[in-house]
Amino acid sequence: MNALSASYEFCEDVTREHGRTYFLATRLLPEPRRRAVHALYAFARVVDDVVDEPSGPHERGTVLADVERAAVTALDNPTATGGFPSTVPLDLTRVLPAFADAVKTFDIPRAYFDAFFESMRMDAPDTAKFRPVYNTMDELSEYMYGSAVVIGLQMLPILGVSVPQQEAVVPASNLGEAFQLTNFIRDVGEDLDRGRLYLPAGEFAAFGVDIEMLEHGRRTGTVDVRVKRALAHFIAVTRGRYRSAESGIPMLDRRVQPSIRTAFVLYGAILDQVERADFRILHRRVSVPGRTRLRVAAPGLVRSATYAAKNRMR
Repeated sequence: MNALSASYEFCEDVTREHGRTYFLATRLLPEPRRRAVHALYAFARVVDDVVDEPSGPHERGTVLADVERAAVTALDNPTATGGFPSTVPLDLTRVLPAFADAVKTFDIPRAYFDAFFESMRMDAPDTAKFRPVYNTMDELSEYMYGSAVVIGLQMLPILGVSVPQQEAVVPASNLGEAFQLTNFIRDVGEDLDRGRLYLPAGEFAAFGVDIEMLEHGRRTGTVDVRVKRALAHFIAVTRGRYRSAESGIPMLDRRVQPSIRTAFVLYGAILDQVERADFRILHRRVSVPGRTRLRVAAPGLVRSATYAAKNRMR
């Protein structure tokens, strides 16, 4: 196995391990597109781990800067396989060949990755950009542009669209925000452990909720009725993003629509699980049951297999 194939295989393993819903949805994609999506997911995941996990003797901001330089080097020279600073995580060096190949193959704009690293600096405690708490949705939207919106925009060249690409930008942006807001709702308790609150503190405050109340719920497994109302509000906001994004699915290449529809439904189902848990999520993470994931994905798998078989017979 050559280095590029090994890199793509590693990216697939990262996606399978860390993004179960995401991975299931990508199973519906044609192989070249699926591999590219795995590469971009693994790249974002590994960089995200840099800002979330301690970096030993090095400040996370320093490591993040070295990681960004390594990514730029790989994009400038996709065949580069070494010579990176020792601060660059081994997992990233394994991801970079596939990442660079996917960016080149699908001509993904570099500016998206500049915005991504800007948001990662907002996550890194050792940088001047670090924001442990967001107070308004406008502040959070600034962060989500680089951490979520550009992810959706990166997908458009890979997935393909049947309309002028600019028409798909707004729905893709809304879908990226919907997915990330879903994660923020699901992970609000875990994020508190890292000293972070992404869901806007100002909007929590409108319901009489402060960080101390959320931390109390995290410690005790209890949930104040005011917290429930606030979380219900954030779920309503997020579902609004999903509604705004749904019109973009028919704009995509027919072959990839089942995959994105699957991700759309499964991520939205996380919000259903939060409600079924009566919003008792501060002390635990809810997830979509495996049987539900398979039930949602199965029709798309059948449609994709049928479509592929028809094309092979032509």
